[in-house]
Amino acid sequence: MLKKIIVTGGSGKAGRAVVRDLVEHNYEVLNVDLTPPRESLAPFLKADLTELGQAMEVLHGADAVVHLAAIPAPGLQTEETTFRVNMTSTYNLFSAAIGLGLQRVVWASSETTLGLPFDSEQPAYAPIDEDHPLYPESSYAVSKVLSEEMARQFNRWSGVPFIGLRFSNIMEPDDYQRFPGFWDNPRLRKWNLWGYVDARDVAQSCRLGLEADIQGAEAFIIAAADTVMDRPNSELMAAVFPDVPLREGVGDFETLLAIDKARQLLSYNPEYSWRDHL
Repeated sequence: MLKKIIVTGGSGKAGRAVVRDLVEHNYEVLNVDLTPPRESLAPFLKADLTELGQAMEVLHGADAVVHLAAIPAPGLQTEETTFRVNMTSTYNLFSAAIGLGLQRVVWASSETTLGLPFDSEQPAYAPIDEDHPLYPESSYAVSKVLSEEMARQFNRWSGVPFIGLRFSNIMEPDDYQRFPGFWDNPRLRKWNLWGYVDARDVAQSCRLGLEADIQGAEAFIIAAADTVMDRPNSELMAAVFPDVPLREGVGDFETLLAIDKARQLLSYNPEYSWRDHL
């Protein structure tokens, strides 16, 4: 049974929720980050994961890792810096995990792999699922696409399961106050098909990634069950993506970042919505 879990990037928005959730479910957790956490939920260790030796050191003795540490979005650093830091740290964590015999790697991929912000390439269809072509539009997104392939090869070499979670735009409850500002103009949030995910559901997906009966290297879209909008999907798509097919049977406010695969293989069931807060 997995017991000792390293959470890299445990001081960030997603990381805080993941650390809290794992501690509440009786896992032994170590938060590894460059930045100390705002509150002490678990032991903390400062480390630079672009150094392979430090990655090996922090994973020593662990059963599994939840790898969230990264430059978290496009545009925060130069394209070169984002690519170099994210690829190097992820390679080091993957390499250290199989070298040390960890039993599982759960890691943060991204919805950006799917073509966000859908300017150069429009969605092929909606809701988008894991079969949708990958259209990375930034060095950040390219790093995630390449990391998904790297996960497949590390799994092939080692047999260690690699669970990649393509998180949508992560929100905390205070963020929901901004949502009414999106409603008058459907183009404001068209860049990810009006998607989002609550940080607490991110935490759920990471824990389920540790626990699910999966042996290969899989990628899952992780989103809320609904969109950020107060108008039906048919209206949104007609206004912004009139040439993109909207699949039959999609609910008026159902997420257009399909989570069916996560529901089926991880038993993921998002529990939180902005509609419970506004």
